[in-house]
Amino acid sequence: MEERLDSSTPAGSVDKSRVLDVKPIRYLVPIFPNSYGMSMASGQQAGQFTGVPLSGPFPSGVQPFYPFAAPHNPTSAQNHYTDFGFDGSIPAPAPLNSYRTPSTRGKGRGRGRPKRRAFEEDEYDDLHETESHACVIHNNVADAKDSDDLERGSRSGRKAMVSGSLQVDKLANDILMNFRLLEFDDFRRYNGDRDTVGTILLVLDLIRRKLTQLEESKGVAPGTVKRPDLKATNLLMTKGVRTNVVKRSGHVPGVEIGDIFFFRMEMCLVGLHTPSMAGIDYMSTKNSDQEDTVVAVSVVSSGGYDDDGEDSNVLVYSGQGGVQRKDGKLFDQKLERGNLALQKSVHCANDVRVIRGINYGPTVGSKIYVYDGLYNVQESWTEKKSGCNVFKYKLVRIPGQQEAFSVWKSIQQWKDGTAPRGGVILPDLTSGAESLPVALVNDVDRERGPAHFTYIRSLKYDAPFTASKPSSGCHCSKECGSGDSNCTCNHKNDGSLPYSSLGILLTEGRQLIYECGSACGCPSTCRNRISQAGIKFRLEVFKTKERGWGLRSWDPIRAGSFICEYAGDIIKNSETIDSGYENDDSYIFDATRYFPPLQPEDDSTPSSKAPFPLIISAKYNGNVARFMNHSCSPNVFWLPVLRESNYESYLHICFLAIRHIPPMQELTFDYGIAPDKQDRVQKKCLCGSSKCRGYFF
Repeated sequence: MEERLDSSTPAGSVDKSRVLDVKPIRYLVPIFPNSYGMSMASGQQAGQFTGVPLSGPFPSGVQPFYPFAAPHNPTSAQNHYTDFGFDGSIPAPAPLNSYRTPSTRGKGRGRGRPKRRAFEEDEYDDLHETESHACVIHNNVADAKDSDDLERGSRSGRKAMVSGSLQVDKLANDILMNFRLLEFDDFRRYNGDRDTVGTILLVLDLIRRKLTQLEESKGVAPGTVKRPDLKATNLLMTKGVRTNVVKRSGHVPGVEIGDIFFFRMEMCLVGLHTPSMAGIDYMSTKNSDQEDTVVAVSVVSSGGYDDDGEDSNVLVYSGQGGVQRKDGKLFDQKLERGNLALQKSVHCANDVRVIRGINYGPTVGSKIYVYDGLYNVQESWTEKKSGCNVFKYKLVRIPGQQEAFSVWKSIQQWKDGTAPRGGVILPDLTSGAESLPVALVNDVDRERGPAHFTYIRSLKYDAPFTASKPSSGCHCSKECGSGDSNCTCNHKNDGSLPYSSLGILLTEGRQLIYECGSACGCPSTCRNRISQAGIKFRLEVFKTKERGWGLRSWDPIRAGSFICEYAGDIIKNSETIDSGYENDDSYIFDATRYFPPLQPEDDSTPSSKAPFPLIISAKYNGNVARFMNHSCSPNVFWLPVLRESNYESYLHICFLAIRHIPPMQELTFDYGIAPDKQDRVQKKCLCGSSKCRGYFF
């Protein structure tokens, strides 16, 4: 409508013969603001192209509206960015529940299922796929036409939905408060760094795991939880906790080549690739002639189309569209949106981020996304496939970058036996003690291996600790189920099992985990016996350049995964002098030390997490854990795990991943600070972390 009718309109000034095109409000689409250029992160060189923030500018007198609300401090935000006058800009996506596809009602049916679009569509089309690909928290009320469905629900059901919503929101707020993210400032939102990216991904994973545990505690069958990653992402987006919201060409601050992602929404939150499903991300800019154009900024090659990605340095990428999901009907791809942006990038020669999707995981179709660095689009052409035109683009990796996808290909060749692993001293350091071989490798110097020791899988107990009260163990005939009120091991873990059905730790921040013991009736495959099954990753002991021997994995390790326990001999303080440990504590694990917590904690939290004063020596007997080096910014943390039987308690120290760990990245944990540090010798720390304390004990 171009004219507005109100009480101030003079009589006779309106042409009543004119037919106005009026649509219901529910069919009006959001009006995206004009582009708003931004500079690169502070202290970095500005890129060739800049991007578009989520806010402004808006015409004079028009207030920003959700989800394009202006920053909390518009004045300061404008000081950081420059308006380049781009038109037709493409803002980063709003929270997943900001867009809702109007429901279609059929005869005798309630809400209709939205019609599926092409296999990969633009980001906004992706967000419309709310039923199968997005998450809507219960307190996001449906449109007015669905209110009758809610009315038909019982009052108790509605109360349960509201209660569950409040519980989830409180859970998220508690975690965000612990990490001081409730007041996430605009500068970190627009320009991230390594610490910000790591914190956001850690918080996302903590919320996702907690949501999984809450669902399973309600009796939901393991593995049937509906996309907790989307729910967790939705919570963070609606609270403004994300970074690198400005689209840009080139590297994204805080994301390094080789980083891995188990969920696409992780890439969205940190700005590596903002579409939730589409394979091509792009933005508006100006070419060398100052003409408006679009360029690609990132692509995800995950097998949805016929891409040729066998070459580690060349990717032949297929355009998007041309496949109808519902009936498989083919049609010509169109030179628009992402396809057009990739073609324009041939002429603009801008850097494009490439993320490789690799089939990996316990189920068919499971993927891990690997950031493979920057590529240039060198050429584009059209091919015929089943009689239809398909766009093809050749992307070539820029030389001199850190290896990423090529590492995965090399590891696969080692596993298949098609290529030898160089520098191998022993193919299996464990001599068959573990279910998977652990290679001993030195490609640095001529040292033939560490000092001799006997490999053992678990901790050696001469006598167990004495429990304060007897424990008969659970009587589960099958695997223990989370939320089972009859399972005593559930009760010990506050009503929920500590591990997911995939073996991922769910109870982050606990001081102690109770696993099923020898007196329990459940089988050895019970999910509450994760640490008793031994290592599940293909590990490698290798010679480092400066820190002796270290430990790393051929396999990617997901955050919260069990890696190994600390095996060795239990010793007492009085034994250290007699056993010759006074001058060599390199293989001592002391649970009485203070270890920096994974989550920020208040002063009331006890510093020691172990219920017993456990000290372990792995000098003469041990496993792979004895080779883990210290780091002030570790990727591994430890938890005490207790197995009880009658009055006997067996305490074990288990190591788990703090974050997703790419293959061949060294596994490290913080050695902690000894309570009597004044009597201990400080050692120079060579971890190289930006948070390095300079020493360790």
